[in-house]
Amino acid sequence: MRNRAIAGVIGAIITIALLAWVLKDVSFAEVWRSARQAHWGYLAAAVGLATFSFVIRVPRWRILLHNEDGTTISPVPLWHAIAIGFMANNLIPFRAGEVLRAVAISRLAKPGIARALSSLVAERLFDGITIIALLFVGLLTAGIPATATINGIDLGTLSARLAIAPAVLLILCAVALGFPDLAKRMVRSVVPSAIVVERLCQLIDGVRAGLSALTSPSRVLGAAGWSIVHWVSNALSFYLAFQAFSIAVGFGGALLMQSLLVVLIAVPSTPGYFGVFESAIKAVLIVFGVDANTAVAYALTYHLATFVPITVLGLWSLWRTPVTIRAVELGAGTAQ
Repeated sequence: MRNRAIAGVIGAIITIALLAWVLKDVSFAEVWRSARQAHWGYLAAAVGLATFSFVIRVPRWRILLHNEDGTTISPVPLWHAIAIGFMANNLIPFRAGEVLRAVAISRLAKPGIARALSSLVAERLFDGITIIALLFVGLLTAGIPATATINGIDLGTLSARLAIAPAVLLILCAVALGFPDLAKRMVRSVVPSAIVVERLCQLIDGVRAGLSALTSPSRVLGAAGWSIVHWVSNALSFYLAFQAFSIAVGFGGALLMQSLLVVLIAVPSTPGYFGVFESAIKAVLIVFGVDANTAVAYALTYHLATFVPITVLGLWSLWRTPVTIRAVELGAGTAQ
């Protein structure tokens, strides 16, 4: 309980600090004007695609998770669990949505909570690898303006050089998956902290356990393919919203912004990722020369517009299924 309280306080401080930076030096009147002048057709398409990206998670999870007897799970309970989980992340602190999602599917089908949690570890792995790959594409294609600099450093040139980093990370991921013992030896030889070494080795074992159900190359390729479809669709949603605000940033910029968002969302914050979400968007759009007022209007409008549908759908799924918010405590206790 004490750790949760500390995490909650840290999250609130980070959220307030990031929101203060987002709203610094902007005119609320200009932000409101920019939001009102947005092209609502493009914005509606962006919100629809962002919401549909949650649906795309269903076939991938169906590949990663099976019932204890090996049978596949119907798409309907998978969708209800996904909707409930992401709704919970929007409304409940401490990232309770992940646990609630595992509890929900264990009640709506018969995979067991441990198996469900392992599948979510595998899902995060596919998400991470896909985001790294798309970051590589984004760094090469975003077309960061030559005038964009930080402390005199040309960001356009720097981005091209940094593109090698995602490629290296992909290779390291492949080594960790294909040669776990070798990966552990590398970690022990490079990382000085025994605690960090133990955590990284546990992570490698957890990922391997999460992928244990993928017994054929076709299932691995299927999960990877749906991961690409999901994240490309999500980035396309950001790009369509660019059009709504007449922001002249290409699809590569949307990939960059998405990658930064995924990283920052891992930072402790309040439910719904407010502050974290807006700061990532503002930081990327300013690099592309977008006016701060327009960037903040885009961030707030997109965040609020995409927050509502999955939250409502999750509440509807919660009402339609025998799952309760109190199940999070049961699930957390079972998972420990």
